[in-house]
Amino acid sequence: MQSKTSSLGEFDLIERFFKTQSALALVSNPGSVKLGIGDDCALIKTHPNEEIAITSDMLVSGRHFFADANPEWLGWKALAVNLSDLAAMGARPLGFSLALALPQADPAWLEAFSKGLFAISNAYSCPLIGGDTTAGPLNICITAFGSIPQEKAIRRSGALEGDDIWVSGTVGDARLVLAALHHEIHLPKDDLERIQARMHQPTPRIELGIALREIANAALDISDGLLGDLRHILQQSNKDAEVFLDRLPKSTTLLKQSIDTQNQYAACGGDDYELCFTAPTSKREAITKISANLHLPLTQIGRIEIMQNALPEIHLINQDGAKLSPQEASPLLQSFDHFA
Repeated sequence: MQSKTSSLGEFDLIERFFKTQSALALVSNPGSVKLGIGDDCALIKTHPNEEIAITSDMLVSGRHFFADANPEWLGWKALAVNLSDLAAMGARPLGFSLALALPQADPAWLEAFSKGLFAISNAYSCPLIGGDTTAGPLNICITAFGSIPQEKAIRRSGALEGDDIWVSGTVGDARLVLAALHHEIHLPKDDLERIQARMHQPTPRIELGIALREIANAALDISDGLLGDLRHILQQSNKDAEVFLDRLPKSTTLLKQSIDTQNQYAACGGDDYELCFTAPTSKREAITKISANLHLPLTQIGRIEIMQNALPEIHLINQDGAKLSPQEASPLLQSFDHFA
């Protein structure tokens, strides 16, 4: 369909900003892609004893990002959130497709967006292999494909009683950036610049996910809030959890805030794109080695317990060692709801 909002047509747009860069990436690093952009379908070569992981995320202007968001950052984040899903299952990226609705075909916006998109695409050897464009409200939908050895995918349903609960990196900074941008709190310029990439250009933990294939019993990526997302593991695994609030990994910037703000943002802030995983206590030494090899902090924040009631529960322990009441814990157990 030819766009009527600009002299830049659909196929010109694809050729100029997406197809050429994608083709260059495939020539230099063909990987598992047999056929990329230019035909009715892309072709991915599969290998014996491997499975294909597929994930899809949609980012909607005004819902998931500001309408005037930096397009280069947006290009990076649009793929990062999908790569984070692949990381959570221990998948190696193969490629991705892009469906893009644009209010207008603005060359400057597209130049910056594609720059950010291909920066992360090249960094993680995940080429663009197809998609679609049309006129409409700004909407970015990416479907990413990954490869996992058979029976090695790390699922949400595998948590076992006695497992440690771990979190990579730090959590809460993305929410802190959002609060500063919304003028909910005052954040000095230096502090904002130090952590703004945590919201705008998150780092998918691909290497960690692959390293955890033989170690983690369950995992997911933290997108809607640590404790709310942890609940998904508990629901799939039919387990409870005990979590120590003073162990939640926080940046030095977040630690400058009040303890209530720290706990709120770290526990349920969202947009962190770190991994939360469970593993047997016997794997602690192996996890410590992974942390050192990847130069990535991995923090044990709690443990998996037998489910006591009809629904999974998270028992929060404060810095004094006391269990929070349901009323005290409730605000920390919320997560982002796309329809709220």
